[in-house]
Amino acid sequence: MKNILLIGASRGLGHAFNLGLPEQGDSIWLVSRGQPQLEAADGVTRRWLKIDLAESGAAQKIAAALNGQRLDALIYNAGIWEANAFGAGYDFERVSQAENERILTVNLTAAIHCVQALLPNLRQSANGKIILVGSISGLENTSAREVAYNASKFGLRGAAHALRENLRADGIGVTVINPGTIATQEDYTVNAETVAQKYSGSEIPMQDLVALVKCILSLSPATVVKEIDVPALGDRWV
Repeated sequence: MKNILLIGASRGLGHAFNLGLPEQGDSIWLVSRGQPQLEAADGVTRRWLKIDLAESGAAQKIAAALNGQRLDALIYNAGIWEANAFGAGYDFERVSQAENERILTVNLTAAIHCVQALLPNLRQSANGKIILVGSISGLENTSAREVAYNASKFGLRGAAHALRENLRADGIGVTVINPGTIATQEDYTVNAETVAQKYSGSEIPMQDLVALVKCILSLSPATVVKEIDVPALGDRWV
């Protein structure tokens, strides 16, 4: 039975992780501002922590709520972006300083703080895993223009590589996953093949990322997956 902490759990990929990752007998803590799905006929114990990651002390609130419980997996899925990101309406000059700072805090700084605060919990596991959800916007040569979002995702990759070296002696594996465009507008119950066909392979079905994370969590303590880039096959933007 695993104890999982999912940060960024209420919508989109977080909702898919909530339903698809834990198995019967597992416990999962769900961190989000909006309420995630807490009831499902799958034998999983779900607890909601209503926490805004942009606020000071968020990591300490999460650690206090866990109250020393063992953690086998910490999945940092929280991510926000500029109001007009990923389209013609984005204008770097019009992005406020407050918006830049909030993006960097939620996507990067809070992730570092959460890992640091929860190390005592992760060290109790015989096979602890940390999975950070990045983005292809954090890779080189993607032509992405969103400055704060891109900087945060580049930084998350750097944090993952440094954390891996710091935690190697503890036997805690650190993985960063960089997905491309995800079909988060589709319900998680929709068949992955149906989603793939609907978008002609330009958007990734959420089930594929759930399967990828489940694979990482199933690996033995002898194996660490450092980084995975997951663009949609039909996404020529990458």
